[in-house]
Amino acid sequence: MQRPSPHFPVESTTSQGHSPSDSPQASVVTKTSTKSPASHRKSARKVFSQRTNSLLGIQIVASGSYVPDQVVTNEDLQAERGFDPDWISQRTGILERRHAPEGQATSDLCVEAARRAIRSARVDPSEIDLVLVGTFTPDFNCPSTACLVQDKLGLDAPAVDLQAACSGFIYALVTGAQYVATGNSKMALVIGGDCNSRIVDPQDRRIAPLFGDGAGAVLVTQGDPHQGLICYQMGADGSGGPLLQCSAGGTRHPMTIDDVEAGRHYLSMDGRTVFKWAVRVLTDTIELVLSKSGMSIHDVSMFLVHQANKRIIDAAISQLGIDPDRVFSNLERYGNTSGGSIPLALDEAFQAGQINRGDTILMCGFGAGLTWGTSLFRW
Repeated sequence: MQRPSPHFPVESTTSQGHSPSDSPQASVVTKTSTKSPASHRKSARKVFSQRTNSLLGIQIVASGSYVPDQVVTNEDLQAERGFDPDWISQRTGILERRHAPEGQATSDLCVEAARRAIRSARVDPSEIDLVLVGTFTPDFNCPSTACLVQDKLGLDAPAVDLQAACSGFIYALVTGAQYVATGNSKMALVIGGDCNSRIVDPQDRRIAPLFGDGAGAVLVTQGDPHQGLICYQMGADGSGGPLLQCSAGGTRHPMTIDDVEAGRHYLSMDGRTVFKWAVRVLTDTIELVLSKSGMSIHDVSMFLVHQANKRIIDAAISQLGIDPDRVFSNLERYGNTSGGSIPLALDEAFQAGQINRGDTILMCGFGAGLTWGTSLFRW
């Protein structure tokens, strides 16, 4: 199964050879010098670290998820915006998504998901001593969404956001696990949530149909020695940032009236290139984590892959030889919920009785940054 020289080219047209090894050092090929943004995207660095880690002795004791009530079907998009519903379903696998109504923001989604996780665990909220939120659609630049969640839940806990886009939940989960494993947190509330409908141009037929709003939450505590992160990898290649970004609204380019009129505050994406990268990053990082843990795809009870696009997922699992029946999917109902994608799928699978004590779950997120995070988790 293992392919030679795993790396994550943003475009395969620019190749500078290297041979990754099992050393803990990242394999990096220097970015080709260029002045043109388009050229920059095509000659982005190739960065792939062979570094993996393990963190056992932690467990997820409960999960919860929430999506807004408003269902937006492909037919709704056709009636309201003239989008082709067959094109959307054939190219993405998405049939409908949820949109937050006016007055509902990311923190509201996260709070409801957290409340459901707390009820499921039957714990006193006073036991929660850490709040981590993976999101790239915060309510405000400041305060953090995590602080808003902490306040709305009435928790006595430090709270902070982690911004890794669609990898945000995995980054937050690994971070929370570190606190719990070292005894610096007894119960960490880890949330992934995004309100994507607010950052996409509603008239952009290439991007708007892909995204939906949603959130998922888990509670992490100490567990048995065999439970937790058997093996995980997190990675980033910031040279691919322009492939998927909101170019206006930050300190590099503060928002202007011209930006709003031109739509530069909305999410932009080089879809073709991101598609190629996503398939490669998904296959290579899963192969690496399985190889380093001494396991095979047959040892995995369930694959929870970021719900970005059905063609991306199908291409990757086909290359890996994974049985589609072992890959959980709710993409057709929710679309790409970014940071909410994996915890939302995790909660639905758990509530359906598809995850049980002792199961080995592989979770993989990938997205803007460019970032990715993969974990092999023993339940």
